[in-house]
Amino acid sequence: MASSTRTTVSPTTRKIIRGIDTFALFVVKHWLAIFLIFYGAWVWLPFLAPIFMHNGWTEPANALYFTYSFFCHQLPERSLFFYGSQTMYSLDQIGQVWSTENQLILRQFIGTPEMGWKMAWSDRMISTYGGIWLGAGLYAIWGKHAPRIPLWLWIFVGVIPLGLDGITHFVNDIIAGSSGQGFRDTNDWLRVITFNVFPGEFYYGNMLGSFNSWARWITGLLFGVTTVLAIFPILNAALLDTQRGLEYQLARIRERELEQK
Repeated sequence: MASSTRTTVSPTTRKIIRGIDTFALFVVKHWLAIFLIFYGAWVWLPFLAPIFMHNGWTEPANALYFTYSFFCHQLPERSLFFYGSQTMYSLDQIGQVWSTENQLILRQFIGTPEMGWKMAWSDRMISTYGGIWLGAGLYAIWGKHAPRIPLWLWIFVGVIPLGLDGITHFVNDIIAGSSGQGFRDTNDWLRVITFNVFPGEFYYGNMLGSFNSWARWITGLLFGVTTVLAIFPILNAALLDTQRGLEYQLARIRERELEQK
């Protein structure tokens, strides 16, 4: 004759399990707010680097530049500057105060009191990572009415444009370095297919208003927002299942506790 046994769990163990499940349930229920806070801090901290430099707080500024150098090339001709005469500077302008021959040396330039101080993010990182944070914020505002885009649309609108722009810049930098004469520096190919109808500053370089600048800002934002609209609904559905499981587990624990009273 088969007999059933019921596993006995000590009150201490049950209390630990309940605490873990309660914390996990809190995280699952508020995952989007937690993401916005912690990911947002990671995205926007680089904005503090030039503020710190401007106020003479060089140690925390350098800590930010160093930390974010592992996530961004930080090339100054593709970065924003605060507290200077311009928001961006060309390679020729930077070359007047810093060596531009080696990109490893070039990326170490953070600015001067006259030119202002460089962001710890490049423009592409601001648009890409910032686009994800912006998309998450919109997703939170829209709530249940947030649109969901199919994965194929995310790939074609978000991933491929960013990939093409990023890869061509990468190849350009390998071939031409910081000479300013690469195919993504001059964009002579674009002059041909557009019949040279735009001003010269639109085609050449990376300054705000140039083709390269627009391409980085637009493709980064498209990737960020479409990533959220494609992935977050899938993630949310999975976490809702997890939430139901945790709520059931906690209800069972409460029942066991009532039985023992």
